[in-house]
Amino acid sequence: MRKLTSALIITAALASANVALAQNAVMVGGQSMLPSKDIIDNAVNSADHTTLVAAVKAAGLVETLKGEGPFTVFAPTNTAFEKLEKKIGKEKFAAVLKDKKTLTAILTYHVIPGKVMAADVVKLKNKTQVKTVQGATITVGNKHGVKINKAKVIKTDIEASNGVIHVIDAVLLPPTKKH
Repeated sequence: MRKLTSALIITAALASANVALAQNAVMVGGQSMLPSKDIIDNAVNSADHTTLVAAVKAAGLVETLKGEGPFTVFAPTNTAFEKLEKKIGKEKFAAVLKDKKTLTAILTYHVIPGKVMAADVVKLKNKTQVKTVQGATITVGNKHGVKINKAKVIKTDIEASNGVIHVIDAVLLPPTKKH
């Protein structure tokens, strides 16, 4: 009887732990994003972010985004990359994906140092300028839903062990330098 009671207690404890873990997980791209995983490990699991993951790999930024951080990443969906490809054309889009310097600039424009949660953004004035890892600034607005430049944030506060991910519906392009 003691063995059965102990087994039931252990089973109940494991079930409670799984429920607690599931409550902390956010579903993105059909998969659970877990706070115990880093930004890259979470993104790799998302079916909605395969293009982003491929671009991060091509730019050589995997180790950086697996680093200690904390980072806030605005993660464009596959659909966002498709919209960019349609806008600039297939050839130019393919060239960008092959140009490590340009690709790195675009991807690091989606990252800001620190962990910025949606509640932090709500406290900001509309159209606040925030410096990215790339060096240029993005505009964070919260007047009609949270926007980063002109991209709409469609899923917020996906916590990771080294920061937070916010899913956006467009690829952010850094300003070009004028000579």
